Amino acid sequence: MTGSTITYLGGPIFDGHTLRAGLAARFWDGQLVELGPESEINLDNSVVNLDGDFLSPGYVDLQVNGGDGIMFNDDPSVATLRRIAAAHRRLGATSILPTLITDTAEKTRAAIDAAVAALAAGVPGIAGLHLEGPHLSIARKGAHDAELIRKMETTDLEALLAAARKLPALKVTVAPENTSLEQVTALSRAGVIVSLGHTDAGFETCVAYAKAGARCATHLFNAMSQLGNREPGLVGAVLASGSLSAGLIADAIHVHPETMRAAWAAKTGPGSIFLVSDAMAVAGTDMTEFQLEGRAIRRKNGRLTLEDGTLAGADLDLTTAIRTLSTRAGVDLEQAMRAATSIPGALIGKRVELSTQHGVPLSDVIRISADLRVIK
Repeated sequence: MTGSTITYLGGPIFDGHTLRAGLAARFWDGQLVELGPESEINLDNSVVNLDGDFLSPGYVDLQVNGGDGIMFNDDPSVATLRRIAAAHRRLGATSILPTLITDTAEKTRAAIDAAVAALAAGVPGIAGLHLEGPHLSIARKGAHDAELIRKMETTDLEALLAAARKLPALKVTVAPENTSLEQVTALSRAGVIVSLGHTDAGFETCVAYAKAGARCATHLFNAMSQLGNREPGLVGAVLASGSLSAGLIADAIHVHPETMRAAWAAKTGPGSIFLVSDAMAVAGTDMTEFQLEGRAIRRKNGRLTLEDGTLAGADLDLTTAIRTLSTRAGVDLEQAMRAATSIPGALIGKRVELSTQHGVPLSDVIRISADLRVIK
């Protein structure tokens, strides 16, 4: 786009906060320079008619395990991250946290090194790193390998604190069963986004961990203590605690749409529910099966499962998640779009909006089909 202009009009424009009609967005040399009423924008340049499609900032996905046929765990390297990020860019996510599922200390170090190197190399789309484990609860392990789950030791904490100094965003999913309050506080003070997940801990314990510095919960309702009549669990802590935000896998498989609706209505702010894909190697491919640390994961009818039927990540993109949330769970479309863009962006300190004040590059903007099915 160097030295040229292009203007988008003819469809709703989502600026990261509000869905607005009748606007045009003009880009010069690949940067947004005008956003205003169509009648006030100079059209003596290349014009793209959206034909009712949406223009939006790209999605921010804080839980991406793989894509383009590979898992981050398979080969935590810059080359792997480049492929995974490119696959998710085609699906609309322009910023991702590549996610390492519970693995060895050596693999964790390799993942940290790969993310640091990818950022130094300017790999498009890599916004930091998410370590989902290994300090989880075996009782709520899901598809994680129980043999690799363990307590957080001093060496683990030191490695995470060092990683936080090198990465713009580091998210770590932990369970109170294998992580202390003091460790959570140390991580939080270092800027780590501590997320509670894969835990059977009770409500009071989860609230204590939130007060110690945890800011998030990983895939709300899945692999965690549930909301019960006498024990509200982590689900209850998320809904009751304004300091906690939570990722949600909105595929109508991991969570029923009516459960999503109820959670959305019950959530105490300012913490928010946001969308994640929890995408695996199949993202952006037509694969029907792949391997996770030697275990077969099968893809069928929108589900990814181990041989015993355990859900193993999701076969989901965030456009589909927005559609599910807005059409089946009754969440306002603007709110659903914020849940895939500005809300997760704010959690990792990334401004996500279409504004002429912040030099938004065209590469960070996506076109979504009017039926919320395709990224064009």
